[in-house]
Amino acid sequence: MDSELLGTDTDLFGLAQTVAQNAGGMVSIEDPQSHVLAYSASDQAADQLRIMSILGREGPREYLRVLREWGVFDRLRRSDEVIDVPAHEELSIKRRLVVSIRQAVGGATAPRVLGSIWLQQGDRPFKPDAADVLRGASAIAARIIARSLEAPSAEGQLLRRLFEGDIDGASAANLLNLPMAGPAAVVGFAVTGSAAATTDHTGLGSMLRLRASSFRHDSVAAVLGERIYVLFPRYQSPRAVTAWTRHLVEQVEAKRALGLRAAIAHPVADLGAVAAARAEVDRVLDSTAAGYPERSVTTLAEARTAVLLGEILDLVGTRAELRDPRLDALYDYDRKHSANLCESVETYLREHGDVRDAAIALQVHPNTLRYRIRRVEDITGIDLADPGDRLLLELQLALHRRGIAT
Repeated sequence: MDSELLGTDTDLFGLAQTVAQNAGGMVSIEDPQSHVLAYSASDQAADQLRIMSILGREGPREYLRVLREWGVFDRLRRSDEVIDVPAHEELSIKRRLVVSIRQAVGGATAPRVLGSIWLQQGDRPFKPDAADVLRGASAIAARIIARSLEAPSAEGQLLRRLFEGDIDGASAANLLNLPMAGPAAVVGFAVTGSAAATTDHTGLGSMLRLRASSFRHDSVAAVLGERIYVLFPRYQSPRAVTAWTRHLVEQVEAKRALGLRAAIAHPVADLGAVAAARAEVDRVLDSTAAGYPERSVTTLAEARTAVLLGEILDLVGTRAELRDPRLDALYDYDRKHSANLCESVETYLREHGDVRDAAIALQVHPNTLRYRIRRVEDITGIDLADPGDRLLLELQLALHRRGIAT
């Protein structure tokens, strides 16, 4: 394929469409894990494998097994040859040509495999030079994917400034070639638990950038510290953004055994509001980091209670005089006697003072719990029959728990 057929700003979707027109057939471009990154338009000749792959589902297991038996995946890993994959009539799978997308890496003995290009035959045979078109497309796809993975420093710096609010929306729109007008959507991702400290966030950001580009070719992404932010400019379907985000989180957890949390800000008025949207996303991620809420994908509107409670606790935590010293005796008692009065009273409060439900949750006799509650009152001097005392105790216990978690 002549690279002059493609502009310098061509993306994978544009490449797929151009390959389809020049080689004859329908094209899909996939990453090394067989996730579809881009595809050309389909027609009535599209088989079930193509339809299911584009919809984000796995192809028929029987066909994937056949491909492994034929050695197709091994050949893709080992060479840059164009492989002719015959039709499989029993599975209603049509003939395909496939080529790997490879990038030479300095000092490495073997090139890096970035994905593959699949050409499905339609109602007409492939064009005579289809294999040559695929070889040329492979080289172009390698440059596009590598450019996306490496995130050019100038563009990356501009994106960081946009998300941090260090550049105005109009300038960002001009320099990044993005539409100024909205509405848009901002999605933030954070790794959960102790894995955050050991995760390669640059590599994770590259993967998320590619997956976002397969969803919307005009998306942009940036890594700021241990969080990755994706911007979908001029996007008006919050339901679709939520579905894509949830599907991506599930796939990362299944394929990489890596927990992810995600927060969505939508609608974002225009590029000038991106930094504020990122701050909104951070508020949600900060609160869900403490265990609120349990959902891995949420918005500020859905997590408002958890966010506000977390921020209130953060504020109280900065003021030593707002900590109740009466609880120190309770913590000391638990430590010295290996008791669990704190857990007992927390459960009691969570069950709204219902002794029987709290006793069931703690797996103790109700009379045992009643005794523990009296001990809490004796040790702290707090009256659990008083609404104000109960509210204060709940806040202080939550503050203590939050301090242990952090």
